[in-house]
Amino acid sequence: MANIKKPPQLMKIFYGLAAIGALIFITVALIGNPARAWQAYLLNFLFFSAIAQGAVLFSALMHTVKARWSAPLANVAESFAAFFPISLALFVILFLGQQHVFPWLHEDLHGKEVWLNVPFLFGRDLAGLILLYGFGLAFLYHRLYFTLKDLGASGPVGRRLQARWDRRPPDEERMAARATVFGILYLLAFALVLSLVGYDLVMAADPHWFSTLFGAYSFVKAIYIGFGALIVLSALLHMSENNGYHVEENQFHDIGKLFFAFCLVWADFFYAQFVVIWYGNIPEETAYIIERTMAAPWDKLAWTIFIGCFVAPFLILINRRIKMIPRAMVVICLAVMAGIWLEHYLLLGPAFNHHIHHLPLGWVEIAVAVGFFGLLAAAVTGYFKQFPELIEANGLKTEDV
Repeated sequence: MANIKKPPQLMKIFYGLAAIGALIFITVALIGNPARAWQAYLLNFLFFSAIAQGAVLFSALMHTVKARWSAPLANVAESFAAFFPISLALFVILFLGQQHVFPWLHEDLHGKEVWLNVPFLFGRDLAGLILLYGFGLAFLYHRLYFTLKDLGASGPVGRRLQARWDRRPPDEERMAARATVFGILYLLAFALVLSLVGYDLVMAADPHWFSTLFGAYSFVKAIYIGFGALIVLSALLHMSENNGYHVEENQFHDIGKLFFAFCLVWADFFYAQFVVIWYGNIPEETAYIIERTMAAPWDKLAWTIFIGCFVAPFLILINRRIKMIPRAMVVICLAVMAGIWLEHYLLLGPAFNHHIHHLPLGWVEIAVAVGFFGLLAAAVTGYFKQFPELIEANGLKTEDV
């Protein structure tokens, strides 16, 4: 996505990837292995939605705390909001695969039927996502007023917004106050909705195991990969010679420190799932952990995730200089994001595949992931096509309101 100055070519590539992924998913779902297709769909819906949600959170957070250093990064972070409507539509489509993504449908839930039933589950999760995305888009609208005021509008949507604001100039103090309010609401909804989605779509896959920490673990993970995606996109734009986007070394260092911090927080919540069971002496809850960390074939995957998402980034990012090297940060962040994708698979896989000897991970999951990536990349590229001034101008000219 670095060469955003040629969006038609990029859009064709990304639409092509999305079409290939969709075609493979539909083919496998209809005439192949529908359970595997829908489970890959659920995995990638959770992962790519979390990337967009976590990236937008960066802008809302920086705006709320008035962090002026983050301006060029915040402009890029907001581009991920373009995936919100797509994510919402993808969630609605998930309803069609309910028989394959909810293994508890035909189990005795011992009184949990009130909470774990398909209409109520989809209804509350859909309402939560609408609320979250609504707050995010409202925050973006008010933020864009100040961004376009500083940089000018040269894209189609940007010019229409600018013309609207020129006809009826808004009260700047009110716009700034509303941006802050919607930013805070997005932060609150982010924690609540991602916790809910984590409980309903991931933890509930094994309905007889539960953790009160799982909700926080879910949204911390989304922040981790959202910041990683932001670093990757900002670094690619920064290194490209086809735009005027620029990020200073100290700004890369600061976002790198935040990424490093959430590497530690993610590992803390990952480990805390074990500690609570051990400290509370709850042997009936050990089966979930043992199956995913000590039983073949999942044990090797668990260690790969732990090393790739915590041990290696921790040892590498201790070095101050590495955070200022865009190419190095791209590699590190992509590796972490791949690890978290596998972590989603580790959490969901055993609930769908009992008593297996080899990981059921192959071309279907990868093909669906490619399709979801194409959708996310096309959405972000389309956003910059509508607001090209965000990367054609030096990002340092935009100030947080």
